[in-house]
Order: sequence, then C-alpha cells, then structure tokens
Amino acid sequence: MKTVAVILAAGQGTRMKSRLPKVLHEIAGKPLIWHSMRAVRQCTTETPVVIVGHGAPDVIASIGDTARHVVQEPQLGTAHAVLQARAVLKPNSDVVLVVYADMPNDHAETLRGLVEAQERGGAVMTLLTVRSGEPRGFGRIVRSDNGRVLRVVEEGDASPEERNIGELNVGAYAFAAGWLWDALDRVPRNARKGEFYLTDAVELAVREGSSVEAVELPDAQEAIGINTRVHLAEVEEVLRRRINRQHMLDGVTFIDPGTTYVHAEVVIGRDTILMPNTHLIGATTVGERSRIGPNTVIIDSKIGSACTIQSSFLEGAILEDDVHIGPFARLRHGAHLMTGVHMGNFGEVKDSTLGPGVKVGHFSYIGDAKIGANTNVGAGTITCNFDGEKKNETEIGEDVFIGSDTMLVAPIRIGDRARTGAGSVVTKDVPPDTLVVGMPARAVRKLTKKPRQG
Repeated sequence: MKTVAVILAAGQGTRMKSRLPKVLHEIAGKPLIWHSMRAVRQCTTETPVVIVGHGAPDVIASIGDTARHVVQEPQLGTAHAVLQARAVLKPNSDVVLVVYADMPNDHAETLRGLVEAQERGGAVMTLLTVRSGEPRGFGRIVRSDNGRVLRVVEEGDASPEERNIGELNVGAYAFAAGWLWDALDRVPRNARKGEFYLTDAVELAVREGSSVEAVELPDAQEAIGINTRVHLAEVEEVLRRRINRQHMLDGVTFIDPGTTYVHAEVVIGRDTILMPNTHLIGATTVGERSRIGPNTVIIDSKIGSACTIQSSFLEGAILEDDVHIGPFARLRHGAHLMTGVHMGNFGEVKDSTLGPGVKVGHFSYIGDAKIGANTNVGAGTITCNFDGEKKNETEIGEDVFIGSDTMLVAPIRIGDRARTGAGSVVTKDVPPDTLVVGMPARAVRKLTKKPRQG
C-alpha cells in the first residue's frame, strides 16, 4: 500500500513577528519542517510533498531534494493547500497523511499509529485528537451521543458551548486517497474567512454517510503547535527532555539534564558523562567513556572515546581517543588532535594537526601547523602564521621540545628532536637534533640525546 505525506508549510506565521518563515525557525538545532519531515518519513512509503507559500524560496532551499514541493498561491486555506498536491499524488497514493510543519513534537510512532488505524479501519479519514484544558486555538471535536465523530468546529466559529469541549483537533489526518482527491472539490468555503478548511471534510464525510474515526493522543505535550516564540520555547523544552531521556536510556549519564543541551542529530557513546551547562550542537558525535563539561560548547565536532573536555569551546574539530583539553581551551575549524594529546588551559588550535601524545602548554596558539608525535609545546608558544597577506604553515617534527614563549614565524620547519630555548623567536628552519635560542634564534649546539619530555 502506497502511503504518502503532505506537509503544510505555506503559512506566514505573523504572530512569530519575524522575517524568517515560521517553519524555518529552529528547535534542537533543526528547522521545524525538518522535524516534521523526519517523523513522516518513518511512517510512509513515498517521498513527502511539502506545500509552500510564504517564503517559498527559503523553504524549498531548506528541504532540498529530500521532498517534493508544490506552491500554494494564493493561500486559500488548508483544504486548498492539500488540493495543490492532487495532480502530483493522485495516481500514486492509497493513504494520504496530512500534517502541519509547525508541529515538530509529533512522534513518528504516533503518526504511524494514525496511518495504521486508517488502513485497518475502513473509514474515509482518521484524525488525531487530544483531551486538554488548554485549547491553544485548536478546533473542537463534536461527537454524537454514542461517541461518533460528527464534525470539527474551528475555535473562531465555535459557540460558547462548543468552546467548552475538551477534545481538540491536533491537526494530523490520514485519508483514503481515492475519497480525499474527489472530496476536496466539495469542501465548502468558510463564510467567515473565505477559505477552504480541511477540517470541514469531516462533516462532509458524515453527511455522505461515510465513516470518520479518531485516534486519541495520550500526551498533550505532543500536540503543542507553534504560533509564537513562547510556543517555540515550550516545544524546545519538551523536545530537549525527550532527547536527553533517550540518551540516558541508551547509556549516557546526564548529571543535570535540565541544564544540558543536546541537538537532535548528536550521537553519544555509552558511559559518557555530560556535566551541567554542556551544549552538544549540530552534527556532533562523542565516543564512549568520555567526560564533557561543565560549561562546554561543542559544535559540529567529532570526539573520540575516553576524552576529557572541561570548560572549553570546540567548533569543527576532531579529537581522537584519550584526548584531554581545558579548562578554557578553544578549538576552531580544522583542529585535529590525535590520540593521547593533552592541551592545557587558554590554548587555541586552528587548522592544525597535533600528532599522538603531543602536549600543548597553556596560553599557546597553534594555527596552520603540523606537529609530530610526542612533541612538547611550552606555555606561551605562538605560531606566527599570518604575514599580513596570507596564512603560512608551521611544521614541527617528532619528539621536539618547544620552550616557553617561543615565537615560530611561519613558514618554518622544526626538525625531529630539536629544541628551542625559552623566549626564542625562530625565523629560520631548525635542523633535527639542534638547539636554538635567542631573538632571532640561532643554533648553539647539536643535541646528542633525546630531550626529556614533560
């Protein structure tokens, strides 16, 4: 059976008071529409169709080739929006799932249950409802005395008695495709707003003698739609708790889940510990048995196993296993710390590779550099990589000892097992096994044994 989703994303979202289309506002690091698309892809068989309107170019750019899109112009209501997809979907659909892009809390499991109820129930449509004392502008479900769904009345059209109804229309529907595509031509125009409401399909089906079923949502928080930035913050909190809970169930320790922020796509290995005020953002992965935080931000980075990162900021970095950094370190794009690297406080690394076992002292800047295994970089060392016009590379060999407050003026190469004296300004390449000192640094002797590391 072919099941396809139609995602309604054409609205302007005026109450957001934003130039950005509402469906592109983010929660857990991803646009609202991304969350809706992820949910529907898990319970349908075909590529979803997104109905776009306000801010269409930006929304289309956001979804890329992950969905088809149809433009609704003019925007004449939700039934009119779904109608725009008929030409694309009518020949290739058995069940049509319709959801709103501004309801990112919809679980894939919930939507799958809605689709399955439609497939097995024999009704022309099945809708999702919830019982709540906070109507949030949702339509009310009107039932007969024997509990049969009769119609959905929008809040703006409801009588005082109808507004007291506690069962609300969530805004997710599963339709028998054959009935839907024909019925859309018969949905009446709403007299008050001049639009065509998809909810009026319920009363249309009942009048024709067709069956309409409802699936009740047990968790009212899942039904929070987003119309204002207040709602956006509410949903962010709900989703954050859900994400954190799943990681905890998968074997990750959260010392304080309420102050730990993990984006939707983050992957974390077992037995990793997240300390308070840790932010794992974007496409970040963390291996097993690592300890992150407190007060740490990691963006789009790959962290290995058994790493310790304390009170630091990382963006676009790669850490292999058993790396220890911080507190107060900064790793920028292109930083690659190989196994066993130690980086002290107030150090910064950018576009550089630090080989296995490298130690970088505090108050050091490493930029556009390659550092060989087991090299010791003393406190206050700076790679002077920018000459006012371009960035230049520094290459440091293995088992090198860079003395405190050394300035390495790139482009420059330091040979294996070389040493620099404290306060040296190195402007020329240093051969292997050579000690240089001074400003500018000059060779004073050849070294006869491997320098002690530490």
